[in-house]
Amino acid sequence: MRSIAVFVLLLASLARAEVTLVQVIKSENKMLLMDGQEVVKTYQVAFGASPKGHKMQEGDEKTPEGRYILDYKKEDSAYYRAMHISYPSSRDRAQAEARGVSPGGFIMVHGQRNGLGWLASITQRFNWTDGCIALSNNEMDVFMSLVQTGTPIEIRW
Repeated sequence: MRSIAVFVLLLASLARAEVTLVQVIKSENKMLLMDGQEVVKTYQVAFGASPKGHKMQEGDEKTPEGRYILDYKKEDSAYYRAMHISYPSSRDRAQAEARGVSPGGFIMVHGQRNGLGWLASITQRFNWTDGCIALSNNEMDVFMSLVQTGTPIEIRW
């Protein structure tokens, strides 16, 4: 009974939080939801198969680094719910164009592949995306309830 009360109190405190920044630390496979300087929620996340370094081109399986905006929510994704990251920026596009490659895009924070959510306890131990940031489906539900479109996301190694 006590664990239910603690859970209800946790949900109530999360409901009062306003996420002002999403911080991602790729070297630790961590995502922090921030309300000012206070950590609201911490997640263990998965990235692309080659997570170290900034995304340079389509197909490199890297998650971009830098400051972007979570600019829209997508409920009809191939993955359980998703929120789009505003990659590529104009700078990312210019750098890719100078190298004669596509910068790639459609980088999201998302849940598990549809129909495979039950595998999250295994898949979240590996970097398995093509450059996105993955959560379990339950975590994605909480993320989507706490993070509004227009929230900045900072991604670093």
